[in-house]
Amino acid sequence: MDDQTLTAARVRPELLALLAEAAGAPPGWAEQVTGGSRLDADLLLDETELAVLAALLRERFGASADLPGLRAGLDLDALDALTVGDLERELLPRSAPNTPAGGSR
Repeated sequence: MDDQTLTAARVRPELLALLAEAAGAPPGWAEQVTGGSRLDADLLLDETELAVLAALLRERFGASADLPGLRAGLDLDALDALTVGDLERELLPRSAPNTPAGGSR
């Protein structure tokens, strides 16, 4: 998938919900989020919100959803450019489980 397709691509609803929760966002905020939305410059997530997002991602998707690990491997320019699509591609399983980590059906 190229960058333009990623930007226009619809973000998975569960990721949008986690982003909105971490940001303490008002209703309708997530409707503006795209795969190309940058965590820093576009969504204005601060370090506290990123820490909350990291905890929510791990709770929902397990230890492989390691946002701090992903961010630790990036230089400042890459951190500034980190997008919602990057999170989806790098941290979320291709097919998300239907239950929270540790849950059963």
